[in-house]
Amino acid sequence: MTAIKHALQRDIFTPNDERLLGIVNVCKAGKKKKNCFLCATVTTERPVQVKVVKVKKSDKGDFYKRQQTWELRDLTEVDAKDASKENPEFDLHFEKVYRWLASSTAEKNSFISCIWKLNQRYLRKKVEFVNVSSQLLEESVPSGESQSVTGGDEDALDDYQELSTREEQDIESMVEMCEYAISNAEAFAEQLSKELQVLDGANIQSIMASEKQVNILMQLLDEALAEVDTIEGKLSSYEEMLQSVKEQMDQISQSNRLIQISNTNNGKLLDEIQFLVNYMDLSKGHIRALQDGDLTSPKGIEACINASEALLQCMNVALRPGHEKLMAVTQQQLLFAELRDTFARRLTNHLNNVFVHQGHDQSSTLSQHTAELTLPKHSPLHRDLLRYSKLMEWLKNTHREKYEGLSRTYVDYMSRLYEREIKDFFEVAKIKMAGTTKEAKSKFGLHGSSGKLTGSTSSLNKLTVQGSNSRRSQSSSLLDMGNMSASDLDVADRTKFDKIFEQVLSELEPLCLAEQDFISKFFKLQQHPTVAPPLAQPETEESDGGTPSRVPPQAEHRHSLSSEKDMVRLMMNKIFQSIETELNSLIALGDKIDSFNSLYMLVKMSHHVWTAENVDPASYLSTTLGNVLVTVKRNFDKCISGQIRQMEEVKISKKSKVGILSFVNTFEDFAELAETIFRNAERRGDLDKAYVKLIRAVFMNVEKVASESQKTPRDVVMMENFHHIFSTLSRLKISCLDAERREAKHKYTDHLQSYVINSLGQPLEKLNHFFEGVEARVAQGVREEEVSYQLAFNKQELRKVIKEYPGKEVKKGLDNLYKKVDKHLCEEESLLQVVWHSMQDEFIRQYKHFEDLIGRCYPGSGITMEFTIQDMLEYFSSIAQSH
Repeated sequence: MTAIKHALQRDIFTPNDERLLGIVNVCKAGKKKKNCFLCATVTTERPVQVKVVKVKKSDKGDFYKRQQTWELRDLTEVDAKDASKENPEFDLHFEKVYRWLASSTAEKNSFISCIWKLNQRYLRKKVEFVNVSSQLLEESVPSGESQSVTGGDEDALDDYQELSTREEQDIESMVEMCEYAISNAEAFAEQLSKELQVLDGANIQSIMASEKQVNILMQLLDEALAEVDTIEGKLSSYEEMLQSVKEQMDQISQSNRLIQISNTNNGKLLDEIQFLVNYMDLSKGHIRALQDGDLTSPKGIEACINASEALLQCMNVALRPGHEKLMAVTQQQLLFAELRDTFARRLTNHLNNVFVHQGHDQSSTLSQHTAELTLPKHSPLHRDLLRYSKLMEWLKNTHREKYEGLSRTYVDYMSRLYEREIKDFFEVAKIKMAGTTKEAKSKFGLHGSSGKLTGSTSSLNKLTVQGSNSRRSQSSSLLDMGNMSASDLDVADRTKFDKIFEQVLSELEPLCLAEQDFISKFFKLQQHPTVAPPLAQPETEESDGGTPSRVPPQAEHRHSLSSEKDMVRLMMNKIFQSIETELNSLIALGDKIDSFNSLYMLVKMSHHVWTAENVDPASYLSTTLGNVLVTVKRNFDKCISGQIRQMEEVKISKKSKVGILSFVNTFEDFAELAETIFRNAERRGDLDKAYVKLIRAVFMNVEKVASESQKTPRDVVMMENFHHIFSTLSRLKISCLDAERREAKHKYTDHLQSYVINSLGQPLEKLNHFFEGVEARVAQGVREEEVSYQLAFNKQELRKVIKEYPGKEVKKGLDNLYKKVDKHLCEEESLLQVVWHSMQDEFIRQYKHFEDLIGRCYPGSGITMEFTIQDMLEYFSSIAQSH
């Protein structure tokens, strides 16, 4: 290791003015072993720089080269892994952690000790030595190889001191004077000793020659001491004279300090008095307004508002410590409490009288609004009461009990007033809906001259549905759920109902919104969670003279907002407790009159709920209309379920043809009306769901009735009804039923083709059977040209069958077929010509098929049909024209 150290010093570090003080042979831990050396070096120039250098043997030769260098000041931690056991592994923490494996534990310990000493001597930096034995961290250097590696060089570095320039010159001159010094050291030493003796003698003589000068210097010092004593005596006399002046100045300073303290106390006392006078003094005008102010005139109310605000400000002043012990402050507080109670009692009595007077003397009855179906407006009352809103806020902050009592009184009397008005309003609305005739009153349970509703659902007469070929009479099955006959109902009645229901909602909406807005403003109840502005602080002459504002905590503020919103909702529920009941009663009446009215009500109610939610989602109106909307939606669902039930209960006559089924016409009427009502409606999704339910029920019950039909063929029932459904859906263009429209067209086409094929087998029945046998023989493997040799299908048999169907017989058979088809089909759908044209096409197709079989199976026979395609076209045309 020594040889390597000297080689590294010579080849690498000496050229860079560095000294090698520590070395260890290492390889990277956990990887393929590639040995290298970690060297601890210092520079020979000052300031000294301490480095850790990684040296590796070159791959191309035996010389060494630097691979990586770290400054010792960048080292943060040295981890020896284990302080008690021998472990050659250690970590050095620079910008990252470098893990090393030394060739021996002794080399590792020697290198770590060298690092510690260099850090202590040159850096004094906080480097963590982890898992390192305390013996290595001592100043003494361990024996052995480490002594030679680190200690000797470091001591030599400590003892070395560079010669100054003057010392170098003196040594050079001395050597020049004694040229023999190099060859004869003893003579040179003797010469130096003699010169030293000469210098010592010269020094002694110089000291003896300066004794006289020393005596003179001592004499001068004695004179100076005498002069100092004289000056000290004078200073003592001066100090005695100034002592009396000092005492007088101390007295003056003490007096000034006491005067300053007195002035400060007087200023503070004046500030306290001004504070109490400014913030706890109520003017005589305010006192008179609180005791005897007029609460009816605008000027009197304004004076009372100003006085109440001044009183509240005086009562809410944040007194400083000790104020409450002053007699004047106590008397003022008692006066304020008395004035507060007196004015609160006066204000409560006055507003109670206003509420009672309004509840008892409200003379506006609905008889004045019967023609227009309008509700009385309460804006004049609200306008008069809003003048007291600031006083109500004052009462809310000072007398919570009286404030709550006033709110209960207002709710009590106003609920009675609104109950009378709303009841009369809805009675007139019901009368207008049901009509004013005696028949209508008796039918819907309306009795008395005022037209009050006393009946129930059971009082309505239920009608039964009877099947009929007339579409108008069939559509009466739809009106069964409305408990009225078709003659009692028309579009004008439904339009009238729609207008009345819209008028009712349009009158209720502004009434509820105006009342809720008034309650929130008059009783000072927050409806929305707005951030309250901070209270204004009074200004004083000094910065600390203001009154601190009492800002409630954030949590308390949120709680108060929530409770106030609940209070608004509770008051509205009590005042308008009859609205929801009356609306449900009106909706029930509309449903009794005509179940289709639920469509109008669903659209109107949805629109008003949407409007109310946009204005205020948490308002009483929004909540109430939302609840009523649930009832309307339930009635709408009942209407749809009733129609489906009617479809399932339909019975057809066994003696007459079926035609267009009643519930198919009913669905058409429903769809036409619904598309008119729901145009641009908010709840289109409800209608689309109902459409899907109804159309699936229509499809299912059409197939059911077609299967049960005895008089009319199943294909005819399916063809006519699905053609009608397809026409209806194509005309109305209902997007959610596009799939059902395509399905209806498919079913109509399939059953039309089936009916045509089944019907055409009758006029040429034997010919059909003959050629079916020919096709069967060909399918069994008989060659087409050999079919004529089959006994049952020879040419004679074919001629015999063809002779049975001359043109006259074919025309007669087609005429009978036309009459039968005409008998099967209904006149409403007008499908006779469509079916007849399809039969013509199918007949021609069969004719061509027969001719093709004759040409292939009986070639050269000359056999042809008794009639041509042109003859057939004339037969079909003449038959159609004759009928």
